[in-house]
Amino acid sequence: MPEKTALTGTEETCPEPASRSGYGRFVPIAVIIAGLGFGYAMGWDRYLSFDYLVESRDMLKSMVAAHYLPAVFGFAAVYALATAFSFPAASLLTIFAGFLFGWIVGGAASIVGATVGATAIFIAARTAFGDFLKQKVGGKVARLARGFEKDAFSYLFVLRLAPIFPFFVINIAPALFNVPLRTYILATFLGIIPGGLAYAYLGEGLDSVIVAAAAAGRDVTIRDVVTTEIVIAFAALAIVAAIPTVVKKLRGNKLA
Repeated sequence: MPEKTALTGTEETCPEPASRSGYGRFVPIAVIIAGLGFGYAMGWDRYLSFDYLVESRDMLKSMVAAHYLPAVFGFAAVYALATAFSFPAASLLTIFAGFLFGWIVGGAASIVGATVGATAIFIAARTAFGDFLKQKVGGKVARLARGFEKDAFSYLFVLRLAPIFPFFVINIAPALFNVPLRTYILATFLGIIPGGLAYAYLGEGLDSVIVAAAAAGRDVTIRDVVTTEIVIAFAALAIVAAIPTVVKKLRGNKLA
């Protein structure tokens, strides 16, 4: 806000806070990038693999049986951290959750952990790149941004319904638009419920898949659990959910 000096009576403009105009706004996103790099350097991505689950399933099952509630909350925290630091393992972790806790509890832990982690990276990205599109681009991209902002909940909900899109991309992309935090959280939470429960349900039956793979002398992969038919089903679900938004858009264009 401009202020008059006591001696000259002229107005001086107060500098913008460092969090808005300086490098400070990039600190949260830098922490996430550094954390992701550190995790890979330490080899922590190995623990987010089917190989680790197969090798450690007896130990993990015993730990869950002995400390059920701490294990559930601990898993949700690990899921949130993995999501916040953008490890590409959302579907895999949800399958693990079903394997360890059953599809209902495992699905719930995954949904909560995913929502918390996605919200953290959304806030970090918005802090760093908040008004990027509005300030730097125009034309079709700017119109796309305005359209996304206008129907943010509908668009986000549809994108969350279809796990065929990389989870970390959908976590960051809305930060480039003026999407309210509350809308982002609600659309994320509701949109990932079907996928979270479905993948956890697949994980509950993972033991038979592990046994079959071992008998065949090969490693278990996510393709053994998540089939092409399942992916197509989720895509179809997203298309059905998008129909009301598309119809609303078409009617709006006709009235314009």
